[in-house]
Amino acid sequence: MPVPWFLLSLALGRNPVVLSLERVVGPQDTARCSPGLSCHLWDGDVLCLPGSLASAPGPVLVPTRLQTELVLRCHEETDCDLCVRVAVHLAVHGYWGDPDKEEKFRRAADPELEEPRNVSLQAHVVLSFQAYPTAHCVLLEVQVPAALVQPGQSVGSVVFDCFEAALGAEVQIWSYTQPRYQKELNLTQQLPDCRGLEVQDNIQSCWALPWLNVSADGEDVRLVLDVSEEQHFGLSLYWNQAQGPIKPWWHSNLTGPQTITLNHTDLVPCLCIQVWPLEPDSVRTSICPFKEDPRAHRNLWRAARLQLLPPRGWRLDAPCSLPAEATLCWQALDGGPCLPLVPPLPRENVTVNVLEFPLLKGHPNVCVQVSTWEKIQLQECLWADSLGPLKDDMLLVETRGPQDNGSLCALEPSGCTPLLSRASTRAARLGEQLLQDVQSGQCLQLWDNDLGALWACPMDKYIHQRWVLVWLACLLLVAVLFLLLLLKMNHVKGWLRLLKEDIRAGAAARSRAALLLYSADDASFERLVGALASALCQLPLRVAVDLWSRRDLSAQGALAWFHAQRRQTLQEGGVVVLLFSPGAVALCREWLQDATSAPRAHGPHDAFTASLSCVLPDFLQGRAPGRYVGAYFDKLLPADAVPALFRSVPVFSLPSQLPDFLGTLQGPAAPRPRRLAERAEQVSRALQPALDSCFRPPAALGTGRGMGPEAGDRT
Repeated sequence: MPVPWFLLSLALGRNPVVLSLERVVGPQDTARCSPGLSCHLWDGDVLCLPGSLASAPGPVLVPTRLQTELVLRCHEETDCDLCVRVAVHLAVHGYWGDPDKEEKFRRAADPELEEPRNVSLQAHVVLSFQAYPTAHCVLLEVQVPAALVQPGQSVGSVVFDCFEAALGAEVQIWSYTQPRYQKELNLTQQLPDCRGLEVQDNIQSCWALPWLNVSADGEDVRLVLDVSEEQHFGLSLYWNQAQGPIKPWWHSNLTGPQTITLNHTDLVPCLCIQVWPLEPDSVRTSICPFKEDPRAHRNLWRAARLQLLPPRGWRLDAPCSLPAEATLCWQALDGGPCLPLVPPLPRENVTVNVLEFPLLKGHPNVCVQVSTWEKIQLQECLWADSLGPLKDDMLLVETRGPQDNGSLCALEPSGCTPLLSRASTRAARLGEQLLQDVQSGQCLQLWDNDLGALWACPMDKYIHQRWVLVWLACLLLVAVLFLLLLLKMNHVKGWLRLLKEDIRAGAAARSRAALLLYSADDASFERLVGALASALCQLPLRVAVDLWSRRDLSAQGALAWFHAQRRQTLQEGGVVVLLFSPGAVALCREWLQDATSAPRAHGPHDAFTASLSCVLPDFLQGRAPGRYVGAYFDKLLPADAVPALFRSVPVFSLPSQLPDFLGTLQGPAAPRPRRLAERAEQVSRALQPALDSCFRPPAALGTGRGMGPEAGDRT
């Protein structure tokens, strides 16, 4: 038996705040006034046109406050509709234009000063009610006797019964007079859904609502929907963001009862559950039970990533809104902490939106830190992919005073070191040279305003000066060795040939990496991919594939794992291999046909689906050549099935084009054609058992995947 995860074992969304509601019998709208006033409700609707403001000719009645109350309009004992009762409070506004007339009017209203005169005020009050997609207006005629008329004083209220509205709707109410003497009053109210006890018992559309229990199943979460076997209902999981529309994640039409398991890595704070009977005009009810779940908040930060938007913008992408603080920092080449650039640069409050870098130019050492409560949650150097790896540059901070007197200091882990100081740091030793570099324009200006500037000064030439004698000595030694080898060329020629091949093979093993991406169509295809990856490791190549990283995928999530592997592979000069299959082609075409739709959610081990959000932009923006290679198996996929977008990079047919494929993977360090053909034959023999198993008749293959949201209809 599952242990209750939290106390939610009632009809979905039931809310104890909504108490017993007053019942209104009959379909007719009515109006009533406070004592002393007389009012009349005009028959039929009126036009909802406030008109322009008009000048008051004297004392007039105006609405001052709106008040609402929820009631039930019942046709029978258990057949009721939700209705909004509106009370409009009125007051006298304005005076007579002539002070003498004002005094006469005051005397007419005061029986002790003079006999009462038959002077009263009359107003036409409009109530406008809007609940998408309908709007409804009524006209109330209100008359106030002279005895109650005191300028600036409240005279009472008029109550209208009532505006019918749908459960869970957001309604807007306006009130003004005709003619209109002041800005109209407005009120917005969110109506309850089937969560009220009284509503649940008296509105028939709530009777068929499924019952939901959320419980723990180890680290995962189990949703148990207790409905009859004959009842059909819809279930939707979606991300409810604070900004913008909701993001659908998973949707399915089901027949009760049902038990659905959610992986704990899929939980995020804004994940909500919506359920409704599959009936016309049925009520939809939603809950968001994971807002305070610590696991959901950890998963949210694991899924968050930073994206560079040329030329100088960036964005924080995450399933939910992330209220956080973003700062720029400087990452030195020798490692160590990323040094914040605040001050002089400002901090930015960020949720999930686009921000501008306050920089003149980009630099690979400038990184973005996103933190909450002074804890760094995310850090990434966004320019590392486009501008290359980190550089050995020194960041100089220029501070300008009120009289154009400025100072320069170098940002180091120990602080900002003045250039002309006697400190024992590298910046202090090279202070004069760095100052000359800034003045001669050899440093790159990253930021500039009235208070200061930031400069990135290259340090390569100073390192070269220090090691110039060492290099000269090494070159002299190499020249002597070369002369000795020339004297014994015939004896060492064979040894040099072997050494050259060993150096090439060693360089490939050290520097060439390959990231293999594929769509897990079925178990036999996964075995074929595993056989290919194992064979490539014997070339040698350093191969990364999600089959060998299940634990890391579960811990990090598919998107974070792929992003880290892709970045490491490309930084080391490696290549990303896209292995096309019928499932992979279908996923790519789905993305290309509807680029504006939200991406489908992926399982915890589905690295290919997660990778499309990063792979497709590289192809669309022309960054794929030199980074990506495509491949497919002869009998599994026809050559023309690979989408045209991916043909901007080499696409090889396996195993017929194995030599060319292996040569491309090994790059400049590839062996000679004869040696390459031998290695291709070795790989082909290693693949043959898996190929025979994969290309069996369709009747011998298993189909489908597991149950749960990963197997549903993701939107």
